[in-house]
Amino acid sequence: MSAERRALVPDGHSRPVARYSPGLSAPLTAGARLVAVSGQVPVDARGTVRFPDDAGRQAEFVFDALEAVLVTDGLDLSHVVAVTVYLVDRGDFGAVSAVRDRRMPVPAPSSTLIYVAGLVEPGVRVEISALAVS
Repeated sequence: MSAERRALVPDGHSRPVARYSPGLSAPLTAGARLVAVSGQVPVDARGTVRFPDDAGRQAEFVFDALEAVLVTDGLDLSHVVAVTVYLVDRGDFGAVSAVRDRRMPVPAPSSTLIYVAGLVEPGVRVEISALAVS
């Protein structure tokens, strides 16, 4: 494994709307790496917002996207140490939390929840970013 920073872009990932990497892997100490995963949203490779009326299904799509970025560096959700969840509707908390609780291994990573006025595209109800350590 290279000691350099490198971008992590899974096959079929949606096209970034700005200059950023879906994930970035960076060296920490001998053999350990930090992986920062940019906020993932329920937008497919064609740019279509998936499941605009269902925050739970959007959360599933987003966790799949998070895991796809991690897999490009040989990691999975068990390596995640922190997540940040952005929601546009307080009423979606239960559905998104249920998905997070099911998808994240025990012990759960640290977690921050932020309610926002809007996200990148109309219909996007949830965005999640993560930090992982190998």
